[in-house]
Amino acid sequence: MTGFAEPIGRLIEALRLLPGIGQKTATRLAFHILRRPPEEASALARAIEEARRLIRPCVRCGNFSDAELCPVCVDPRRDGSILCVVEEAANLPAIERTGLYHGHFHVLGGVLSPLRGIGPEELRVASLLEHVREGGVREVILATSPNVEGEATAVYLAGLLRPTGVRLTRIAQGLPVGSELEFTDDNTLAKALEARREF
Repeated sequence: MTGFAEPIGRLIEALRLLPGIGQKTATRLAFHILRRPPEEASALARAIEEARRLIRPCVRCGNFSDAELCPVCVDPRRDGSILCVVEEAANLPAIERTGLYHGHFHVLGGVLSPLRGIGPEELRVASLLEHVREGGVREVILATSPNVEGEATAVYLAGLLRPTGVRLTRIAQGLPVGSELEFTDDNTLAKALEARREF
C-alpha cells in the first residue's frame, strides 16, 4: 500500500477482509489500533487467535460453542419443544435480543443456492430432520432471510418437515416500524398484507 510502512499496509489489508469494512474504515481502524497502548493490540490479537482455536460448532444445533454443546442447548430454562431454524450462528443474537424467544435453535450453515453450488448436502438439513424425528419438537420456526434464497430454503425445509407432523411457522415479514407506506416497495407491502393479524 503506497504511503504506508509495510506492516501498516498489511494490517489495513487484513482489516479489509472483515465484512462491511472498506479501505477508509480499514485505514481508520489500523491507525486507531496503532494509537492504543500495546497491551490492547496484544489482547485483541489473543482474543482473535483464541476464538479461532477454541470455538467450534455445537454438535446438536450448529451454534458456535467452546464445548460440545452450546450454552443454549444446555440451558434447562430453554423450551426444547420449539426449534428456530436460522441460516448462520450470527443470526442468533438478533433473535435473542428481542427477549421473546426462549426455545432452541438449529443453524443450517447457509441457504440453498444452486448458482453457488450449495445444495441440501452442504447444509445441516439431515441433522435438522434427525432432531425433529427424535421427538419432543412440537414447532419449527423457519427464520431464514426474506430473500430469494432464504424463501427457497424455507419452502424446501417445509416440504421435508411437513410429513413429520410438527407445526411449521415462518417469521412474519413486512413493514419496519416507523416506515412510510408511500415509500415502501411492492414486495414488502405484499408481505405485510399477507402477514396481517387480528387487531
